[in-house]
Amino acid sequence: MEESWATLGVDLHLETGGEATHSGVRKGLTDALREAVRGGRLAPGTRLPSSRSLAVDLGIARNTVADAYADLVAEGWLTARQGSGTRVAERAVPRPAAPAPRRRAAGSPTYDLMPGTPDLSSFPRAAWLKAARRAMAAAPNDALGYGDPRGRIELRTALADYLSRARGVHTDPDRIVICAGFAQGLSVLGGVLRARGLREVTVESYGLDVHWNLLKRAGLRTRPLPFDELGTCTAELGKGSAKVALLTPAHQFPTGVPLHPDRRAAAVDWARRAGGLILEDDYDGEFRYDRQPVGALQGLDPDRVVYLGTASKSLAPGLRLGWMVLPAPVAAEVVEAKGAEWACGALDQLTLAEFITSGAYDRHVRGARLRYRRRRDQLVAALAARAPEVRATGIAAGLHAVLELPPGTERSVVQAASWQRLAVQGLGSFRHPAAGPPERDALVVGYGTPADHGWAGALEALCRVLP
Repeated sequence: MEESWATLGVDLHLETGGEATHSGVRKGLTDALREAVRGGRLAPGTRLPSSRSLAVDLGIARNTVADAYADLVAEGWLTARQGSGTRVAERAVPRPAAPAPRRRAAGSPTYDLMPGTPDLSSFPRAAWLKAARRAMAAAPNDALGYGDPRGRIELRTALADYLSRARGVHTDPDRIVICAGFAQGLSVLGGVLRARGLREVTVESYGLDVHWNLLKRAGLRTRPLPFDELGTCTAELGKGSAKVALLTPAHQFPTGVPLHPDRRAAAVDWARRAGGLILEDDYDGEFRYDRQPVGALQGLDPDRVVYLGTASKSLAPGLRLGWMVLPAPVAAEVVEAKGAEWACGALDQLTLAEFITSGAYDRHVRGARLRYRRRRDQLVAALAARAPEVRATGIAAGLHAVLELPPGTERSVVQAASWQRLAVQGLGSFRHPAAGPPERDALVVGYGTPADHGWAGALEALCRVLP
């Protein structure tokens, strides 16, 4: 017996009377059938009624049903074969059930003092929108095309000027390449270094495992350098086979120690002598509080230092905007490796260019510097009053502090913080696996992360868990 629509257990509600047209009824039937398949009410392999039978059931013209079936066959929802009728396609996967609304996990932190993120509530939305409107009004038509792998010339020009006066970087727009944050820049550089035949990169003994893993995925080993109160021991650079070193000279992450001037010079001397490269991560170079910021290492030798900067700390990581300042030979290799498929959004680039050239970026950084310095001072004062045995180090710059703990207490303090629903990180979690066990116990506290309204509560929760 031929199938009828009623035997399938699916109701269709079509507007078929009055002024209903063939095309309107056809579209209604097509949409209803598609939704029945997508929602799982018609399972893959189900045989549908013939066009004649369905037309009788629904009281519509047979050719309307035939046209609707043909549309869905063309889209891939149905199949039609001589002798087997019209069926729901086997590859038509029903839409999964809508997920339940996400709820806050029972153990999720109330206060976040993890390092690496600025106060996102202070993002200059109004000023950014004004810059975006001005940038869009002035944008040439070619800004909406695929673009130059190096990035928009407007942003590269603005950065060349800004980095020169703010960070002491020597460059021109042709040697700047825009990337989607530091991680993408490091990934592209890793591929270039591997293509050059390099196998190893020297890194600092404390840092981010995500960066080491990016280099590892590019086929490069990482070898950590010793570290002391003067920063990374750059005199050790010549003891291995590596011709590349990844350093954070202005403000070592996460210890907060700036690289001593003698060691800065030693690093550059090594690069010149060995024909090597230094990858300079200047992740928060603008945020120095007690005196003028330490200039970029790149200024000592632009031909031996690759400078990497980002808007992630000064504005927001969600912008995914970073930049590489490259020696001329390296720039050509990076552009070729990066290619057009790595291009960043042109409109955000144009907006940042306008934000910089209008002076809005400088004003925002000055305001952020004052706000973060105030938080740093409040943290130091709270420690003096509530936990005098805990000393804050690495506080001359940046968005985090290192709190020295009694030996053997780091793990227990981190655990106590989790019980208080306070997110903090132990210094040991930033130790390179090949550098040996951590040399001290400490917390790395990101005082830039909380919004203003949550800072006092986060500070109180921190003091409760300190020994």
